[in-house]
Amino acid sequence: MNKTNETISLLMAHRSIRKFSRQPVSREQVETIVAAGQMASTSSNVQAYTVIAVNDPERKKTLAALCGNQAYVEQCPVFLVWCGDLSRLKHTAERHLPAQETYEGAVENFIVATVDAALAAQNAAVAAESLGLGIVYIGGIRNQSAKVAELLGLPDLVYPLFGMCLGVPDQEPGQRPRLPQEAVLHWNGYDVSREEEHVAAYDETMSKYLRERTGGAKDTPWSVLMAEKLAQPSRLHLREFLRERGFELK
Repeated sequence: MNKTNETISLLMAHRSIRKFSRQPVSREQVETIVAAGQMASTSSNVQAYTVIAVNDPERKKTLAALCGNQAYVEQCPVFLVWCGDLSRLKHTAERHLPAQETYEGAVENFIVATVDAALAAQNAAVAAESLGLGIVYIGGIRNQSAKVAELLGLPDLVYPLFGMCLGVPDQEPGQRPRLPQEAVLHWNGYDVSREEEHVAAYDETMSKYLRERTGGAKDTPWSVLMAEKLAQPSRLHLREFLRERGFELK
């Protein structure tokens, strides 16, 4: 990579932060970060997401437990819960087309809402880092989706996708290496011919990274970790949870 600028340098320096100082994050900072998130691309301008900013200590404590007892959810100054949201659009359709069938629970709209939320969240993450803050995404918000929805008062057609811890970093973690670009960037069509080679190279990189990070305690290759991950059932309750939220996924 030959050319860079301030924005690219910021993006290339990303690290997940799991330890935060006691310095507060202001309401104005949160609003600025979410405003930057709102400027992300959105399919057909539907803006099918909602963000719940949680700074109440007891509520963060409960969310930390629901996320698998991840302490930094409780310890961070502000915890953002990013939700896919078709409820707002459904209400709009009911006002303007009260007699017409609508398809808010369809697979396409579910994907649109999920992608919209992810795009907005990543904009927000970059904005936060530009202000000197740190973030870490929390997929554990989906561990007990129904309880999270109840705690936050989420209506039907709104579902929690991921959390985001937000605060001033109190650590400088190493940067986790990524796959070789050749493994993810294909030109003019998907090329599987060198996949095994690229994965093998990344296995070596990640094993070295883990040895250095853990003082030699761990060095399991990335491909082994991924195979083990896929062999374990994960959050199989989500299909039924989404159905109960109003997503027929037809």
